[in-house]
Amino acid sequence: MPGGLLLRDMAPNFEANTTIGHIRFHNFLGDSWGILFSHPRDFTQMCTTELGRAAKLAPVFAKRNVKMIALSIDSVKDHLAWSKDFNTYNGDEPTEKLLFPIIEDKNWDLAIQLGMLDPAEKDEKGMPVTAGVVFIFGPDKKLKLSILYPTTTGRNFDEILRVVISLQLTAEKRVSIPFDWKDADSVMVLPTIPEEEAKTLFPKGVFTKELPSAKKYLCYTPQP
Repeated sequence: MPGGLLLRDMAPNFEANTTIGHIRFHNFLGDSWGILFSHPRDFTQMCTTELGRAAKLAPVFAKRNVKMIALSIDSVKDHLAWSKDFNTYNGDEPTEKLLFPIIEDKNWDLAIQLGMLDPAEKDEKGMPVTAGVVFIFGPDKKLKLSILYPTTTGRNFDEILRVVISLQLTAEKRVSIPFDWKDADSVMVLPTIPEEEAKTLFPKGVFTKELPSAKKYLCYTPQP
């Protein structure tokens, strides 16, 4: 499928109609982090539950300077009507009020440009549908992480929040994030940092796991 973004690529500065009006993507992001997530179409069961969860977490992402924006191939009018469904799913009033915009992509232009189409899944017209893509962009507008889900598997927005926290942490501190890490767990000190410098950078202490190789590369510190 043509198009697509690779890690550390600059986000295209596309223009689009959305539920908050016409936007230019870089202007929309401003100095914030950004999450762009796609859907095959409106009024679908998986996507309705996903957008409900995304709406619940939107204030949490906002506190972390993260702007969320969704994409679906249907019209802005449909997006606004659809929002009543996922607000109701959340137990809220069935209003058109949204905590993040949804992009209109009626001609699949952005889905093709960004490599979002699932060639194995087709709609009633025989067109490939938009897969469940998650793009996370940094304030520099570059792609920091991407996840691609088939249309039959829902996304885990708690995991998306976890990776955003880890990306922001590693952008600010000289650390890496171990497997199954959760916010507030210890992190790993980069092995390229000299021992004396590490003591200064991480005043809470650096703890090294002893290994049979005697190589001191598993170094941990409490989350800065």
